[in-house]
This record gives sequence, structure tokens and C-alpha cells, in this order.
Amino acid sequence: MTHDAAPPQDLLDAAWRAHSNAYVPYSKFPVGAAVRSEGGQVHAGANIENASYGLGRCAEQSAIQAMASAGGRAVSEVVVVSSAVVPATPCGACRQVLYEFGPQARVWLVAENGESRVTSVSALLPDAFTLHRS
Repeated sequence: MTHDAAPPQDLLDAAWRAHSNAYVPYSKFPVGAAVRSEGGQVHAGANIENASYGLGRCAEQSAIQAMASAGGRAVSEVVVVSSAVVPATPCGACRQVLYEFGPQARVWLVAENGESRVTSVSALLPDAFTLHRS
């Protein structure tokens, strides 16, 4: 991960808007994510918790689900913002979901204070699980 590039402003703004809508009564840790689909559209999502913890959704998954529901099938860029002191990385499940739609996508991780890091989905999840598609 590097600290050299600022995230795209449109994705950053969308991720922070989603962050403000997070439903986090249990963890108190809001996260927002925004993805850019192959057509250039921006789709955002927030983490949504549930009393039955396994039914909650992470922000990255929410953003991907919004994109896929709108017909998008590929991600080129991702911004993840959180209330963390340092940029928080996606969980393992989110890394796999991101890989499904954008293994080479660029990923910016942004902390509440604006500190950011840039990486890629494939760097976050080397040797990811895939099914051979013919």
C-alpha cells in the first residue's frame, strides 16, 4: 500500500455520504464505500448491521450489490471510508466480493482524518478463489 495518490473526489464524496447513512447500533463503527462500474457510474453503500450478526452487510458488499442490481458487472475503482484513526482495510469476505467484480481495481482506503492509502484488490487478496469460466 502507498500513500501517494488522492482518491477520486466523486467516489470519496459518495462514500462519505453512504458512511453518514450506516446503520451501526452494535459496532458503532460506520463505513462507507463507493465503486465505479465499467460504464463510469458511481454506486455507494454503507455497512448495515442486524441483531442476528451474520445477516449484516459490509459497506463494500452493499456498494457492489447496488452496482450489480443496476446492471454493472465490473469495478475499476473503489473508495472505502471509515471512522478509524488509520485507513481500515476490507474484511476477507469483502475482498472476495470485490475480486469477483474487479480483481485489478484500484482501492483507496480513507480514515476519518483524511489519511489515505492506495492499493489494489489483487494486492489485498493474493491467490483469490476463482472458478474457471469458459
